[in-house]
Amino acid sequence: MRAYPRDWEGCVNGEVKALSDLVAVGEGSTVEFKRSLRSDLGREICAFANATGGVILIGVDDDGAVRGVAGHNRLKSQVQSVARSADPSITVETESMGAVLAVRVPAQRGKPYSFGGKFFIRDGASSQQMSRDEIREFFFAVGAIRFDQSPCRRFSLEDDLDDETWATFRRRAGIPAHMEPETALANLDLLTSDGGVTNAGAWLLAKDIRRFHVSAHLSCALFFGTTKKEILDRRDFADDVYSIIDGAMTWVRSKINVRYVITGSVNREERPELPLDAIREAVVNAVAHRNYRSTANVQVCLYHDRLEVVSPGGLPAGMTEAELGVKSVPRNPLLFGMLHRMDAVEHIGSGIRRIRDLCREWRVPAPVIDVAEHWVTVTFRRPALGGRGSIGIVKEPSRDQVGTKSGPSRDQVAILRKSLSARPMTDLMAVMGRTNRTKFRNHVLRPLLDAGWIEMTVPHKPRSRNQRYRTTAAGRGVLAEVEGEDAQEQAVSKKGGIR
Repeated sequence: MRAYPRDWEGCVNGEVKALSDLVAVGEGSTVEFKRSLRSDLGREICAFANATGGVILIGVDDDGAVRGVAGHNRLKSQVQSVARSADPSITVETESMGAVLAVRVPAQRGKPYSFGGKFFIRDGASSQQMSRDEIREFFFAVGAIRFDQSPCRRFSLEDDLDDETWATFRRRAGIPAHMEPETALANLDLLTSDGGVTNAGAWLLAKDIRRFHVSAHLSCALFFGTTKKEILDRRDFADDVYSIIDGAMTWVRSKINVRYVITGSVNREERPELPLDAIREAVVNAVAHRNYRSTANVQVCLYHDRLEVVSPGGLPAGMTEAELGVKSVPRNPLLFGMLHRMDAVEHIGSGIRRIRDLCREWRVPAPVIDVAEHWVTVTFRRPALGGRGSIGIVKEPSRDQVGTKSGPSRDQVAILRKSLSARPMTDLMAVMGRTNRTKFRNHVLRPLLDAGWIEMTVPHKPRSRNQRYRTTAAGRGVLAEVEGEDAQEQAVSKKGGIR
């Protein structure tokens, strides 16, 4: 146990314990020892302010020996004067802990801070002056410079903006037909002071967004099973930002399950397994709030059991995970504001809350939001009987429901019918005109087997030459529903109800 000097005898026991704990930890990313108040105190305060905060113990040697300092009231005044000399001023708290003066630097919101015209950052147990490149990166990281408002030197109004592109943008943004493009873009802050186009402007007017930012596109992928081991379908969207969002949603609608609920005697309502408005909100958030300086791109991944929307960049500066759904801190405020103007964003600041509300109304679990340093992932859990493409049947009783139709395609229905009596794979392949056994097994038979609609006659030997496939009781139930609804629609059609 370290022996403390006589000056500590009048110290409250709690203060002694708190100080001994700090000293025991040693110098690190949040603790700094100072033998006395020296000229480099401003450097240390600035470094902690640009990081996550910390405490400076004045009166402790580098080796942890506690010696104390005298004249605390005078020192406290000097410390506050040093903190106010930073640009901008830094808030600090001073506290006497026995003979030691503790200078606490809380986490600050006004980053970046400089002292004496220089920028410092805490790096382990030392404070380092930032280089030019580090300062630039830091300014972007804390949101002091907005990348969407920075000039896009590659975009030329003369070469890259044609009449068709402008007409589409003008219609979406509600710009009067008589207004000149330069005037409109300037009024919307999409032009820089020297007449160049901002990054946000380039992303909204692009024909291929990758020409101006190599990773600004969005990738959609459908995977076999629950891992990325086997990909069934992939599509990249790289138009302008607004079209990218629309394209991704069209792809999602074509891949997720849809059930059909018959209401009354004629009407049929399509009900996707997940609320499309909630998915769209997640995609918009991923595109609007991503870090466009990252080399990664937004991804929409559809698995057997879930749909993930992955956005690069982590949370924007000034926002914590606990504030999701409560607070809005756009990383790209210019882009986000334009998407709101173009009706791609429903209500500013309500994205996460709206997603949760829509899922609750749809009677599906709220999505899981996973926040990491460089990624934010929103995961929608698919219904238990969900599957690939259009496969899956989920019954939902309703007061005015008279029948339910599953989501199998015509080819899948044909396979189920063919398999009412056990059939070899070659017979089933002939139904769809397929010749590749591996692809047919993986992309057609496997989903049907997973759904429980067909079964193997020799299940313990999947590749047996005697293998046959037959429709299960569940599969026959699907056929009965499909055929029953078809008969109902034909009867209504004969009465003139459908033309």
